[in-house]
Amino acid sequence: MKALMLEQKGPVESHPLVEKDVKIPDPQAEEVLVRITACGVCRTDLHVVEGDLPDGLNPVIPGHQVAGVVEKLGSGCIERRIGDRVGVAWLHKTCQQCEFCLTGRENLCPRSLYTGYTRHGGYAEYITAPEKFVYLLPESFSDIEATPLLCAGIIGYRALKRSALPRGGSLAIYGFGSSAHVTIQIAQYWGARVFVATRGEKHRRFARELGAVWVGEAGDLPPEPVDSAIVFAPAGELVPPALRALKKGGTAALAGIHMSDIPALNYEQCLFHEKNLCSVESNTRQDGRELLEIAAAIPIRPSVTTFPLGEANQVLERLKRDGFDGTAVLVP
Repeated sequence: MKALMLEQKGPVESHPLVEKDVKIPDPQAEEVLVRITACGVCRTDLHVVEGDLPDGLNPVIPGHQVAGVVEKLGSGCIERRIGDRVGVAWLHKTCQQCEFCLTGRENLCPRSLYTGYTRHGGYAEYITAPEKFVYLLPESFSDIEATPLLCAGIIGYRALKRSALPRGGSLAIYGFGSSAHVTIQIAQYWGARVFVATRGEKHRRFARELGAVWVGEAGDLPPEPVDSAIVFAPAGELVPPALRALKKGGTAALAGIHMSDIPALNYEQCLFHEKNLCSVESNTRQDGRELLEIAAAIPIRPSVTTFPLGEANQVLERLKRDGFDGTAVLVP
């Protein structure tokens, strides 16, 4: 099969992904083989390729927003069938035995594995994954439309939950990329008023088109205090303004897997009055199931731009320059 392999981490401008012809993997026990029809490109892929995330599989096929069709079952599979339309997401597998897995917090499992990082991902024509960790895709979405829901959507949904956004409340979003463009649609479905601060007039225009009641520059404070805030941009300098934007008792959630250092916080402005600051790490499978159900009910319509699989280097380079509204999707 054709695959884009990362053999040496480096700047995306150096085009570090190399096209390879590799053997189609065989599913192991309780795994499925999925023929990939689409794979969304995520900022986390950029962090993997450029070495912002430590360790990981080497070499590795990146990509973790995978849609496709089950073509083969490993021994012991009982939940999926050949022909199922499924999604493979970032959380590849957990131990299912530790204190976190046994208390509904499998996203914190210390032995978890991740698609496109510690296991081969979706910049390819086929992928294997544990059947218990793949999602059935709603019929209301095409494969291409489903891809951004499998990370951008799931992480945005978990960030919304972590931000304690009340129904009918107010939300400030800092950074407006793939995850934010899904999250704003869920927040509005819950009756929230959404304020967006982001760099780049193109992103600000996109936020207005999706119904933001106010749009400002990155780091700007919204015109009124908000119940909740989410920082999607991997920029630590946005954390203080996000905290200053909160009402008393409000919560700010940091949604990125990687972020630059957070500057010193003024206690009175940023944390006093029982303001809360929390991070988001991966997701649980329950988050994923809930997100797909909500996405189908709204229905969310992700903004997607498709590219041939072989253009993955160029797509990542463009992503680094914030060159997309919504999500870029690679199609084998």
